[in-house]
Amino acid sequence: MTTSEEQAVMNTAVIDHAWSLVEAFGRMRRQDPQEAAAAGEEIARRLAALGLPVTVHRPRLYLAVPRDAHVTLGGQRFRARPAQLAQTAPGGLTAPLVFVENPVGPPAGWTPGTAAQFGEGYDPAPGVPDVRGKLVLFRGMILAERILHFAALGAAGVIAVNPGPDMHWGSGSAIWGTPDLDDLPARTPIPGCAVSKPDGDVLIAAAKRGEAATLTTIVEEGWFDQVLPEVRIPGTEPDFALLHGHYDSWDVGVGDNATGDACMLEVARVIHANRQHLRRGVRICWWPGHSTGKFAGSTWYADEYARDLARHCVAHMNCDSPGCRDATDYPTIPWMAENRAFVTDAVRDATGKVAGGKRPTQSSDFSFNNLGISGCFSASSRIPKAEVERRGWYFVMGNGGNTAWHTDRDQMEVADPGVLLTDIRLYALALFRLATLPAIPLDPGALVADLQGHLQRYAKAAGDRFDLSPAARAFDDLARRLRDFEAANSDPAVATRTRLAVLRQLVPLDYTRGTRYRRDIGLPAPPLTHLAVAAELDRYPPAALGFATTSLRRGLNHVLAAVEAAADAIP
Repeated sequence: MTTSEEQAVMNTAVIDHAWSLVEAFGRMRRQDPQEAAAAGEEIARRLAALGLPVTVHRPRLYLAVPRDAHVTLGGQRFRARPAQLAQTAPGGLTAPLVFVENPVGPPAGWTPGTAAQFGEGYDPAPGVPDVRGKLVLFRGMILAERILHFAALGAAGVIAVNPGPDMHWGSGSAIWGTPDLDDLPARTPIPGCAVSKPDGDVLIAAAKRGEAATLTTIVEEGWFDQVLPEVRIPGTEPDFALLHGHYDSWDVGVGDNATGDACMLEVARVIHANRQHLRRGVRICWWPGHSTGKFAGSTWYADEYARDLARHCVAHMNCDSPGCRDATDYPTIPWMAENRAFVTDAVRDATGKVAGGKRPTQSSDFSFNNLGISGCFSASSRIPKAEVERRGWYFVMGNGGNTAWHTDRDQMEVADPGVLLTDIRLYALALFRLATLPAIPLDPGALVADLQGHLQRYAKAAGDRFDLSPAARAFDDLARRLRDFEAANSDPAVATRTRLAVLRQLVPLDYTRGTRYRRDIGLPAPPLTHLAVAAELDRYPPAALGFATTSLRRGLNHVLAAVEAAADAIP
């Protein structure tokens, strides 16, 4: 149920200002850093014209701009999309082709350099053919983890065969944001690209005949001055909620993410118009460097304001690809366990729909996991599954499910003003609630229950090879303390402080491998990350099992320290 103030917030929203920005960005190819910076200035100009308090940051970011890629086979030349921030092959890399039907990556910790420790004859990727020195073809999107897996197996380069007639842009980097000195050795060591399915089928046939091809990738890398507009609307307390999304794009990127930029523009106007109700402040940021810098803009902000965010940010919401045509369902909203109920309530109250969700992936500018900040959204509305299947489309992450995602077809026809207005009202309501409810609407107990479930699964997989019972006891104690606290406490301010203190310890456990003030690597993070090796112990030969259990011992120490700190934070 919505309050009169919440209903007023949603009723304040109009489409005019937002749609005007979508139309403007539909003519701006925000892939190039110079045009992206001009788009950032345009956002700032429009915010100022609406009377909003805008600050323009000017970070210098390391970006990689794809310029060209192609694959040549005999006399044929196939267009391709280069994987940015992977190794490049501007002069062309010629090697035999090999097709991998069912890619399997090596287990954690396996590299050619440490292979001897795993024992002679050990196969790190059962069923995968010999890819050493070859150009590997596989079906799917270009992903950093795929390139790195094949690089570890000795491949010379990687070609992703996309599922349809388009070539989709994608990242080849596992480094999150602008690299620091410790990140640089994690640079993807081989080139990669994406080709369309028709062209890929020709290459796969050539691979089966034992032919060779030449891969060429050209990417412009360097430091670029970028623009990061930010609106800060203060509340009566120092804490704040953060709404954010990227404005750079592949090509003009109407559905990814001009519609999101427009959504945030109108949400900023709406929240500012109702600012007299704010208990906590609101910050709204438009990021550069999302596509070409692997979330470089949000990472810069997380680094620049790390201590402030760690002390005062109650939650963050990402806004990516709302307002796309025919996107009327909410089946896969990224949410963390502690904000699941908050998101489902907001979707119900703003749209009348039942929301479904999924675990957030290592994407979408979730650059605040290491700081322990709860995050949600990214995707919001999507085209109903039955309609996607009727059209014969395949799954894509953004654009509401429209396969124009990450292609030069992502033009004005992808967006819909009516759907966008609905999503604006949803984001406005959710952000307003984060800023006005007496206690933050986050449930650490739900996250503890999730972590306990993952721990049980890992303990079952590990069996008698490693004892995870100390972690089970620590989580049981934490869950009991949380239940007792929530039952006894009636002070919203104490509830907010306690929930935040607990989440600051637990969110990194579920999503990160690294430390609080270092961005994590941009590869899939399994739940309860420091203990996830337990699920893979069957993949380690006896010669390497001791190394894996040593990783678990150190991971267990990390988990116990965090869980105990979370328990100590409960009054």
